[in-house]
Amino acid sequence: MKKNYFDFSYLKKLSKLSNGFILGSDEVGRGPLAGPVVAASVLIHWEGDCPLNEISNYFYQLDKNSVNDSKSLSSVKRKIILQSLEINLSEFKNKKVMTIYQNKNLKIKAALWEVNAEEIDQLNILRASLFAMKKSMELCCQEFSKKDRGIWLIDGSQSVSKYWGGSRNIKEEKIIKGDQKSKLMALASIIAKEYRDQLMKDWSKLYPHYGLEKNAGYPTRFHRAAITKYGITPIHRKSFRGVVFEK
Repeated sequence: MKKNYFDFSYLKKLSKLSNGFILGSDEVGRGPLAGPVVAASVLIHWEGDCPLNEISNYFYQLDKNSVNDSKSLSSVKRKIILQSLEINLSEFKNKKVMTIYQNKNLKIKAALWEVNAEEIDQLNILRASLFAMKKSMELCCQEFSKKDRGIWLIDGSQSVSKYWGGSRNIKEEKIIKGDQKSKLMALASIIAKEYRDQLMKDWSKLYPHYGLEKNAGYPTRFHRAAITKYGITPIHRKSFRGVVFEK
């Protein structure tokens, strides 16, 4: 039987536990020639009985906006969703955790982690992406003790624990195309994507020749031509094919 992560089948299992939690992580920015890879994690934590109805009501906006592939959403649609969930992205900071919803015994938190171009060149993009997801997860889980039990849904087929170690109290579940199957990963993907896009727009003011405000660092024809003409910047990934070292 196919698992339906999108309707929180795992929450039903966890609802039998007190002080349970579940979180989903996703990353954006593996393909660009410039800028960081950014991961976001969204965590649901409750004390006592799991408030399934309240959780479903909070994530209703994802259903209302027909989110079944967060990466295909337009920026306008992503912003509408974040606004409807009362998530102010301008308040998010790298390597910080934020509470995005809290009511009685329920708390929903989110965290971001960036791995910059220099670190990507040192680690390689796969290890950097998994590291970013792990660190954003750890930010969300820093208040928990070893007796608390949870499930971590991660996007993709690669095991984070294989590269960066695991945790005895957190069960890792790998889900291919997870942002299409999990509301947690869908929201994590939306947060990470909007955050990174804004970051690249900010970088474009410092490095105006590369069209970063439009291509977000991806290898468009315009971006490649600009690299050939102007050379690279400190935010370019030197280990990536198509990034040249000299004008």
